[in-house]
Amino acid sequence: MYERKIIPNLNCGLDLIGEVLYGKWKIRLLWFINEGYKRPSELQRKIPDASRRVLNIQLKELEEHELVTRKIYPVVPPKVEYSLTEFGKTLIPVIAALGQWSDEHETRLRNVILKQIVGSDLDVPLIN
Repeated sequence: MYERKIIPNLNCGLDLIGEVLYGKWKIRLLWFINEGYKRPSELQRKIPDASRRVLNIQLKELEEHELVTRKIYPVVPPKVEYSLTEFGKTLIPVIAALGQWSDEHETRLRNVILKQIVGSDLDVPLIN
C-alpha cells in the first residue's frame, strides 16, 4: 500500500478540501452516487475513461474520508453498493456550484485547456 512520505499541510480549509477531493474522478463519483448510481459497475459505465482499479481506489479513499459508505450484501456473487453519508451530502451543493460556474465559463475554459494541450506557441482555433 502507498505510504505517504510528506505530511500534508492541513492548516487551511482549501488544503483540507484538496486533500479530501484530490483525485481525477472523486467529484464525479460523489455526484453520480448522489444521482442514484450506487453499484461499482454503474459507476464504471458513467465514467468509462477511468479504470476499474482507479475507481475502486478513489471510492475507498472517499470511504476513508467518511463521504461515502459501502454496503456489502451477503449474496453470491457479492453485491456492493455505495451511498453518500450525511457528511458527504453536504458537499453536493458545493459540487453543483462548481458545475454551474464551469457551465457559465464553458467556452473560455475549453479554449484555455485546448491551448494548453496543443501548445501555447501554436495557433489554436478558438471555440465561440
